[in-house]
Amino acid sequence: MTYKYVYGPVPSRRLGRSLGVSPIPSKTCNYSCVYCQLGRTDHLINTREDFFDPEEILNEIVQAAESNSDGIDYITFVGEGEPTLFKSIGYLINQTKVKTNLPVAVITNGALLYDSTVREELKDANVVLPSLDAGNEKTFLKINRPHKGVKFEMMIDGLKRFAKMRNGQLWIEVMLVKDLNDSEEELREIEKILKEVNPDRVYVNVPIRPPAENWVEIPEEEAIAKAHELFQSYVIAGYEEGNFHVENSSELYDEILKICERHPMREEQIRDLALKFKARDDEIISRIKNNPNVKEIRYHEKTFFVLKPKRK
Repeated sequence: MTYKYVYGPVPSRRLGRSLGVSPIPSKTCNYSCVYCQLGRTDHLINTREDFFDPEEILNEIVQAAESNSDGIDYITFVGEGEPTLFKSIGYLINQTKVKTNLPVAVITNGALLYDSTVREELKDANVVLPSLDAGNEKTFLKINRPHKGVKFEMMIDGLKRFAKMRNGQLWIEVMLVKDLNDSEEELREIEKILKEVNPDRVYVNVPIRPPAENWVEIPEEEAIAKAHELFQSYVIAGYEEGNFHVENSSELYDEILKICERHPMREEQIRDLALKFKARDDEIISRIKNNPNVKEIRYHEKTFFVLKPKRK
């Protein structure tokens, strides 16, 4: 079955086999992060709305969960932008847990946690994973490039309030970008906030996939090690391992394009999928390279393929 809002499961370095749910149009976000793997935000908003029918999304989630025989570790609301901009995300979280009996995760930039309604809607998710890439307003503006309605102090206050009321796990991810937030001074400012929030886990990440801005670089190993030391964090800088789920192996090329629309794929991942389904990997790679809607990107000695997403 072809889904509009659900994809995967995809391998996740934090969540295992994750069934992704995208409840928002492509690149609809209240941040335009310099490191975003999906490129610059072209619909920068900070107003919540139901972009699509919540019941239609829920039906897809239930069908995908029931039909998936490979196993799902989490149903993850992540989207192609900021999922908390979807006004009915609280309803979807609640009903997904009820109807599938599977744990729910929400990957969010954390910008809307200043809103008490959003905090209430997310509190019963099994895991909430907000970002915290800066310890001060100046760096926040440089790295996250937020909507004018999102202020640094508001975001931090919302994160602290949510930490006190949530019923599930709180895992914070810090994305390090060379020469932006990787100095010891910047790291110590982030550390101070993390101590006040007291999350269950902290993950240090680096931009391993092609970023929105071509000047973005991975920090030196010393900076990553220092962050790990200060934050007492997990380091997830490596590439994810595991197989992508394909719904219809007879249409492998189309299935791979669907994944590339939401999740940049490395060439070796595509070849592995082709070999798994006894398809000719060179032929599939050639078709992908010749598709005018696919962008081939060479980044840190890896070849990635990204399909320009269609706005739903």
